[in-house]
This record gives sequence, structure tokens and C-alpha cells, in this order.
Amino acid sequence: MANFDLVILGGGSGGYACALRAAQLGLQVVLIEKDKLGGTCLHRGCIPTKALLHAGEVADSARHSAEFGVKAEFHSMDMVAVNAYKDGVISKLHKGLQGLVKSRNITYVEGSGKLVSRDTVEVNGQRFNAKNVVLATGSYAKSLPGLEVDGKTIVTSDHAMHMTHVPKSVIVLGGGVIGCEFASVWKSFGAEVTIIEALPHLVALEDESSSKQLERAFRKRGINFELGTKFKSATKNAKGVTVTLEDGKSFDAELLLVAVGRGPVSQGLGYEEQGIKMDRGYILVDEKCRTNIPGIWAVGDLIPTLQLAHVGFGEGILVAEEIAGLNPRAINYDGVPRVTYSEPEVASVGLTTAAAKAKGYEVVELNYDLAGNGKAQILKTAGSIKLVGEKNGPVLGIHMVGSRVGELLAEAQLIFNWQADANDVAPLIHAHPTLSEAMGEAHLALAGKPLHAHG
Repeated sequence: MANFDLVILGGGSGGYACALRAAQLGLQVVLIEKDKLGGTCLHRGCIPTKALLHAGEVADSARHSAEFGVKAEFHSMDMVAVNAYKDGVISKLHKGLQGLVKSRNITYVEGSGKLVSRDTVEVNGQRFNAKNVVLATGSYAKSLPGLEVDGKTIVTSDHAMHMTHVPKSVIVLGGGVIGCEFASVWKSFGAEVTIIEALPHLVALEDESSSKQLERAFRKRGINFELGTKFKSATKNAKGVTVTLEDGKSFDAELLLVAVGRGPVSQGLGYEEQGIKMDRGYILVDEKCRTNIPGIWAVGDLIPTLQLAHVGFGEGILVAEEIAGLNPRAINYDGVPRVTYSEPEVASVGLTTAAAKAKGYEVVELNYDLAGNGKAQILKTAGSIKLVGEKNGPVLGIHMVGSRVGELLAEAQLIFNWQADANDVAPLIHAHPTLSEAMGEAHLALAGKPLHAHG
């Protein structure tokens, strides 16, 4: 049995970030991963989906090139080449990550680990004992009761990463981030797309104004969607699949993508046997990611926080620094930037209008239309920046829709997390012409001194 300062079960975003930071702080670390270092984000999530989205963006650019005075033609998607491009990006990042882990002298073990005592993880018949155990076993793509995923006609996002052809038609079950991103990809690739969402809006966790703008943009792109009605059944047939809703409506397509969220990977790993408090498969933790068992921590998709890779990074770093005695500040999850990388993008940080009002704030709002932004006109994108503020107080939320608005979150999260008000931001000069000018213009308007906007 080897002894370490911490043993980490899971090498995804949360696990490897914890390992890298802990080793940086001089701790002896063992990192255990049953699949590939980098986890869902690198191999089945963030990175491959964004590569597919970029390929779709290039396809759309070819289709619309004449609008910019460029003579080009779109012929078809070469999925072999698309997948080679995507896999090449993953491979380079994977090798870089492997090099980082090796350079920090982290003991890396491949295999399926299990928590066998409060301070011990067993993998490949070998036991690793540590003062601290960090659980970071991630998540899996969920389905619905009675809906059998076969990986061919009915697929999850895991299967959709490796499509060798573009389906003629797709039904996307779920209008959240994953569903909207794949709907955007497949529409760009040339498929007919219909989204089925039980909630009243697409990306329903975003501010309602952002959801409505995305819906308008999707209609304009020819992406169909059915909102507010629950799924009833799916039946496979010779042509593909028929999806029936509870209101009796039915839809036919070649392929059904099940994008109803992700669940925690926690079964059969010894967590409950050690007395760890759980809820619906999630491990419950405090503001420093401590479980109810001293010395056992949990991070990433395994705990009921935002299922985002950068949240996993933050939680992993937090735990490493807490173990090292640095007493880091707890994460303010309202201050975490969020992006749906569809076309157009939806990006936000902070509180929605509804959430701000529910917390008792006297809310003021400002909508800046990207039609007034020079770079937005150059890019031929539409959308807006919406500010949610406290009356005579700080900015409480920033909500954006438009091409590439995710890049504006760097400034937006500083504004929110540093509790700036509109008058703090208004004097800052933004480069012209950039999309970032829209952030400055919005705050100028909220401060009562609009420039390229009607006051």
C-alpha cells in the first residue's frame, strides 16, 4: 500500500485540476482514471462539440459567402475529414495534458478505482492510502424511462460525437445547452432539425429574454422546435424513428438525439458504503467541497453544482488549496460564466431578472441592441446585451445573445464579481470596432449617458 497526501478518483476537469494544483503546492498525489485523462470535457464534451460547431460555422460561411463579396460554393460535409480535424484537436490537448501530469511528478494510474475505506482507493488490485480522498468520477449522458438508446437510431451526445454521415433529419430531445448546440451543428451540416423541449423555452435556465432571442434566431435558421409538451414515446421503424408527445403530436426523423441532461457517476464505487451523504446520485458537499466524512471531498459533475468544465477546474483548485492550508475563498456560483455555443451564442454571468427580483433586489434593466455595434454589422450577427442591475447599486447580471458573445464574458465576469456599477464601467474605453464596445455602450446607457444608443 502506497501513502499519499491525496488520492483522486477521476481524471476529468475537476480531478486533474486538483492534482495539478496539489502537486504544485508540494503535495504527494495519485490520480486514478479508468478511461482517458481529461474526461468527458476533452474527449466527449466541450472540445469535440466546439470543433464540430466550428466546422459548421465554416460550412455556413461558404453558403453565405456571396453576402461578403466572396465567390465560393458549399458542396457537402466530409465527415471523415471533420472527425479527423476534431480528433486531431483532442489528441494534441490530450498529449499536452499527459505531459503536464508527468512533469508535476503525479502518480497516474489507469484503471477502475473504488473507495474501499474512508482513506483508501483500490484499483487493479492495488490500494492507495491518503490523508485526503477526492472523488471526481464525473457524469454520464442520461436517458428517459422506456427510451432505449441503441447508439444508431436513438443516440446520446457520446454517440453523436462520432457520426460518420450527416442524417437527413434529426429530432433533438431536450432544448438545453447540449440539445441546442447539436441542433445548431446539424443544421449547419445540412440536416433538418426539430427540438422537443418540455419546458416553455429553449435554454430555460437563461434569462427569458435570451431564450426568446435564441428561439427567433433558430426560426430564422430553419431549426424547428416544439416547446411546453412532454415526451411520451419513441418508436423505431424502417425509415428511422417516430417520436410522440403527450399531447398526441408526432414527429418523424432519421435520428433521435437524447439530450436530457447528465447524471452523476456514483453507483457501485463504494460511496454509500462509507456513509457519504448523497441525493439522487449526487454527493452532497459544503461550500469548500467537503463531504460529511472528514478527509473525503467531491468535485465536478459528481456534486449538484453547475455541470461545466470550468466549474470543475475551480472546485479542484479550491480543494487542493484547502487541503494545503491556504483557506481559499469559496466559489460564488452566480459569478461563473455560462455559454451555449450555438449560432448565435448565448452567454451570461450573474442573476437573471427573475432571480434578482426573487432575492429582493429593486431591479433596473438595460437592453443594448447589437444593431448599433459596428463589428456586429460586419459579422452580420443580431442580438443584444442585457444588463440587470440593482437600482443605485451594482450590476447583478449580464445576458448576451449573438455570434461570438461568449468572448465578452471575460469582462462581464469581472464586472459582476467585482461588484461594479454602471458608472464604474462607463469611463472605460473599448477598442473600436469590436464586439466588446457593446459592453461599454450598454453600461454607458445604464449610467444615463448613452452614445450609440437612443437615450
